[in-house]
Amino acid sequence: MATLTYLTTTHFDFGAIGQLPAELQKAGISKPFIATDQGVRAAGLVDAVTNTFGTGMELSLFDGTPGNPTEEAVMKAFDQYTADGCDGVIALGGGSSMDLGKAVALLAGSGGPLAQYDPLVGGGKLIKAVAPVIAVPTTAGTGSEVSVGFVIILDDGRKMTFASPLFIPKAAICDPELTMGLPAGMTAATGMDAVTHCIEAFLAPTINPPADGVALDGLWRGWRYLPTAVRDGQNREARWQMMMCSTEGALSFIKGLGAVHAMSHAAGRIKRLNLHHGTLNAVFLPAVLRFNEPESGDKYPRLRQAMGLKPDADIADAISEMNATIGLPRGLRAMGIEDADIPELVTYAKQDLSALSNPRRASDDDFEAMINQSL
Repeated sequence: MATLTYLTTTHFDFGAIGQLPAELQKAGISKPFIATDQGVRAAGLVDAVTNTFGTGMELSLFDGTPGNPTEEAVMKAFDQYTADGCDGVIALGGGSSMDLGKAVALLAGSGGPLAQYDPLVGGGKLIKAVAPVIAVPTTAGTGSEVSVGFVIILDDGRKMTFASPLFIPKAAICDPELTMGLPAGMTAATGMDAVTHCIEAFLAPTINPPADGVALDGLWRGWRYLPTAVRDGQNREARWQMMMCSTEGALSFIKGLGAVHAMSHAAGRIKRLNLHHGTLNAVFLPAVLRFNEPESGDKYPRLRQAMGLKPDADIADAISEMNATIGLPRGLRAMGIEDADIPELVTYAKQDLSALSNPRRASDDDFEAMINQSL
């Protein structure tokens, strides 16, 4: 039996940020906690949000979100949320800020520690409540503004995916204007994150034809407009299309993800490197596509069609060519991954929640082979 769930209210277009005050009122948020990072603040995007409030609204601003959000940062943010008497979260930024904001909302509603909510051991049953979250993405990649999950590196070193319908923001404000200043490199990395979401969600074996359709539509947009968005960041059409690709990617991965994300999470937890999640997805994707093809039935022809490729095209090669075109690294070694890291990557990838929804079950040897192919 298929269970089909789409619950997020999403305001989408240039100027959508103007809908934020009404959504705060609707969610019952009178003193918002803004979870963001220093880059977003330096770009003036916090001002773009607070300028919509008018006068008189109190708020608490936390700009200490790290590139890969950690339990330590979450606890620091939660302490500020509590001390300042906040009653809801505005998660402003890329996936990291939105994930941290969701984690703070979970702690505000249900208490800690975070590890008790591990979905692999039934932790979702312990969630009592979640403080209201309004998500405002400033990148076009993660789609966390409409998703049921968030990812945090715990104090014990695990990069854990938390998932529950309660983590879906009360509203998403998707204003492509907020992405216009995103540098080319970050546009490329976040864009391939969105493309990967669409592909992995479509390949996930869960039966959900509406989500499949959303994934293919998002892929159609992302594959065509990502090079333009990277080349010309002021192209409004490309920015709109990439934000829609991002949103659709997350709407579709209600089905699950796969081995790409399992390995990206494993690599993203390496503290000495602090690697970008979207870049890791782009680098791992070709090897996983080759691994999954024997178990994917008629889905690869449909991917080729959405991507505008020839019927006999090698999709993995096409992804590698796209990565090169938009300036992403050719392999893991260029990102600092060493041979000594591989055993640990295999261990954590195999344990990751995303591995469960890969269309082909991967053994330790399979993960090691895909990692080596991605070096």
